[in-house]
Amino acid sequence: MNLLVTAGPTREMLDPVRFFSNRSTGKMGFAVASVAACHGHNVRLIAGPVALATPEGVERIDVISARDMLAAVEKNLDGCDALVMTAAVADWRPCHENAQKLKKGTMSPVIELEPNPDILKTIAPRKGKKIFVGFAAETENLLAEAQRKLVEKKLDLLVANDVSCHDSGFEVETNRVIFFTPGNPPEHLPLMRKSEVAERIVEWLGRRPS
Repeated sequence: MNLLVTAGPTREMLDPVRFFSNRSTGKMGFAVASVAACHGHNVRLIAGPVALATPEGVERIDVISARDMLAAVEKNLDGCDALVMTAAVADWRPCHENAQKLKKGTMSPVIELEPNPDILKTIAPRKGKKIFVGFAAETENLLAEAQRKLVEKKLDLLVANDVSCHDSGFEVETNRVIFFTPGNPPEHLPLMRKSEVAERIVEWLGRRPS
């Protein structure tokens, strides 16, 4: 298969020094890309700002902001059989990106924000027969939020996890996830290394009827 994988956070710049972002390290997405390449798939990885080496056999595209990531996904979507969106894309960005560093004495305590594009919603009309896999990182109402996103974003698989747990989610080597697929009960997986979660995702892709 030709896989397109997104990974890591995005950075939404306020000025040349400051930005809005999140705790994503990109480890989950890089694990998916690495495992998929080891299984013989052709993998193109769109990575936000992370401190990770490119997995062997993977083509990497580096981006910074949510709009950069959307543009890269749109550019590379047509040639892929499956899109795996592990990236933690910032929902909001500053309304104004200042060309110079804002000085503490003159900076406003209120920063106006505007919404970033939702990548999966934006590209939904181009889905066709492609397989779309999304991720949901939640701290409450995990099952309800995951089910809503599965339907709302027209996903074939949604991988959900509670990132409030100390041993699962951001900045750790392990994850405890739940697979949501249309018309089926949630599949709860035990705590495992992110490479093992990646194996489960790639296995799911391999056995899904085309």
